[in-house]
Amino acid sequence: MKKVIVVGNGMVGYKFCEKLAAHADFEGFEVIVFGEEPRPAYDRVHLSEYFADKSAEELLLAPANWYTDHQIELRTSELVTQIDLEDKKITTHKDTVFEYDYLILATGSAPFVPPIKGSEKAGVFVYRTIEDLDAMKSYAAKLKAKGKKSAAVLGGGLLGLEAANAAKELGMDAHVVEFAQRLMPRQLDQGASDMLQSKIEELGIGIHLSKATEEIMGDGAIERMDFADDTHLDADMLIISAGIRPRDELARASGLQVGARGGIYVNEKMQTSDSSVYAIGEVALYNEGIYGLVAPGYEMADVAVEQITGGEKAMAASIDMSTQLKLIGTEVASFGDPFVENHDVVAITYENKQRGIYKRINVAKDGSRLFGGILVGDSSDYNTLFQIYYNAMKLPENPEDLILGSRGGESILGSVLDLPDTAQICSCESVSKGEICEAIQDGTAANLKDIVKCTKATTGCGGCKPMVVDLVNETLKSLGKEVKDTICEHFEYSRQELYDLVKVKQITTFEEALARLGKGCGCEVCKPVMASIFSSIYMETANKQPVIQDSNDRFLANIQRNGTYSVVPRVAGGEISPQKLIVLGEVAKKYDLYTKITGGQRIDLFGAQLHELPLIWKELIDAGFESGHAYGKSLRTVKSCVGSTWCRYGMHESVTFAIEIENRYRGLRSPHKLKGGVSGCIRECAEARGKDFGLIAVDGGWNLYVCGNGGATPKHAILLAEQLDDETCVKYLDRFLMFYIRTAAPLMRTAPWLDKLEGGIEYLKKVVVEDSLGIAEELELEMQGLVNKYECEWKQAIEDPEMMGRFKHFVNSDETDETIEFVSLRDQKMPKPW
Repeated sequence: MKKVIVVGNGMVGYKFCEKLAAHADFEGFEVIVFGEEPRPAYDRVHLSEYFADKSAEELLLAPANWYTDHQIELRTSELVTQIDLEDKKITTHKDTVFEYDYLILATGSAPFVPPIKGSEKAGVFVYRTIEDLDAMKSYAAKLKAKGKKSAAVLGGGLLGLEAANAAKELGMDAHVVEFAQRLMPRQLDQGASDMLQSKIEELGIGIHLSKATEEIMGDGAIERMDFADDTHLDADMLIISAGIRPRDELARASGLQVGARGGIYVNEKMQTSDSSVYAIGEVALYNEGIYGLVAPGYEMADVAVEQITGGEKAMAASIDMSTQLKLIGTEVASFGDPFVENHDVVAITYENKQRGIYKRINVAKDGSRLFGGILVGDSSDYNTLFQIYYNAMKLPENPEDLILGSRGGESILGSVLDLPDTAQICSCESVSKGEICEAIQDGTAANLKDIVKCTKATTGCGGCKPMVVDLVNETLKSLGKEVKDTICEHFEYSRQELYDLVKVKQITTFEEALARLGKGCGCEVCKPVMASIFSSIYMETANKQPVIQDSNDRFLANIQRNGTYSVVPRVAGGEISPQKLIVLGEVAKKYDLYTKITGGQRIDLFGAQLHELPLIWKELIDAGFESGHAYGKSLRTVKSCVGSTWCRYGMHESVTFAIEIENRYRGLRSPHKLKGGVSGCIRECAEARGKDFGLIAVDGGWNLYVCGNGGATPKHAILLAEQLDDETCVKYLDRFLMFYIRTAAPLMRTAPWLDKLEGGIEYLKKVVVEDSLGIAEELELEMQGLVNKYECEWKQAIEDPEMMGRFKHFVNSDETDETIEFVSLRDQKMPKPW
């Protein structure tokens, strides 16, 4: 039996173990893994989520018992201190000696700390491990107790921006200090960096560029950073994230060949200068490069496993560094060569400052080839663009369509089956199109769940999931198999089929639906879906069947991060009287609620405890308010400008029409939330084209736009019809919304629904405007029926003693939750950081 020792239990070290454990010849190996940290390998890519909503356990790639179950010995909190290459032995800090046949060095990297005077002071941290984050948490809490909360991050690269997000999650006022003239200088050009900077600054994070830090000032602890240009930045805490250095000290001391600037030399087999020793991940120097992304590290782990098991797989001559990320809520991606531009290559750019979007593609001047690109603010096309670049695919006649969208609405890529079998679909796990298709064709996999299990595709960053889903579905269709988007194991139907069955069979309860259409007891997936269907058909409020609602709908309010709730009354069209403003202020003051104006022209009241909700609702209802449904998959807001009422540019009375529309569709439940906007002229102050439906006043009436949305993948709404009068506009909206409610999948917003709709916007125009299916009148009548049945959920709840019983912290006691804590924030309050 061959003895394998793995030094380093980070992401790449774990991946080596996972790959080896899955190999057919694994029984011939005895594996021992050493990790100097006290816990098994965890996900460093999502480390900042530790400050948000993930525990250390949730970040684990596998629990400790995974290693035991696979007969792998895991030794945590144990540091390997010496390698004896001649006798093939290693020694740990406990003076324990182990022999090996193969040694895998996965020691990773360490944060680079520049030689800045004062960097040893208290309050200066590096951003690398969970222990580092725990130390930052503790220090930040002490600072805030003293009224201090300024945190600086040294480094404006990928890790630096992650660290800034971490500081922000700690409740600190974050600042990023970067030596270069722009953020992420290795991945983004100036235009992309400027866009990213503006989006980050909008979140209240300060950006300081072209700053060379000379000294960290303070009496024992950091108080200030002094820069070479004679300026300074006051800071109570500093996180250094200025790059990484390979952890090659163990290899260097043993006599293995290392690079002049660090890293262990490896060949295409991942072998070091000693053929029995392999190096993988950020410690490996391959083709004179160190690769800090997880995908190349995973590929190196796979190659090392293949080599020690007698395989022939080797690393490619060059490593692609394309990547898709989400930085502080902003999507960022780059692929290929993001900067190339010469006499043979031209850059095509698109910039939308209003939406915070920047796109650049580098194409051959003759339009024959895509060489690379950059996406900021919207990376939804990354997978398609990457495949076109990576496989040297033919470009459309107008290459700008790649970032502007096709003139006809069809997919730029065509069918995903048109990709070559060698196309890499999941870069994190190095899964090709051929592997996915073959697994379905030979019966190994029958659905997406099987593909994930047998290939690991989508389990890394998750950016490839839309393409994997399309590939699975298209492959199944090509085999003549029915592709059913069933909602869960309890109902063998899609949402659209369930909608029709519930309506035809007049099913009114979840229990009846299970008995007649499903099986089992239901789950947390199908219950909210069925709740949505009942609401969409019968205009049933969330009060009728509370046990099948999502937690927010169950309590008719959005639960916040400390267990309190927010209250958002409806303010149709954003119009509110002074008297009602006073009521809101009085209620907020009485119940000590944090108040904020939302982006949808609403006033949000935060910090209400569960038992206070009915009391707050009663006061608001008595003043003429009603539920704003900010918690539901329903109509949230219809935003408006002041239109011709006040504005000298206004062409139509947008406020009145926005109020009419919002009041018409209030309480309307749908597969996802709905937002609308009404702009009184083409200056578009209500941002109507960023909504699920939007109206813009023009000469002759209203232009109606549909299927836009903001969020993670912003999309501009598309023109459905133009120069409409008020009545026709409402008629088309009725048809559009009901058609969407009937046919969309669960939690699918209007923009992706339209993307999946066969025929796209042209088909939707035929259905809604031309009545090609002959269902227009039916859709209008159905909508009018829902409108007529509207009831305020808050009012229902406070008038029914049985419903009121839901609003208690404990089922067996009337006591309140005494563990809820708040801290001050600009003369208001916020939840105490967890």
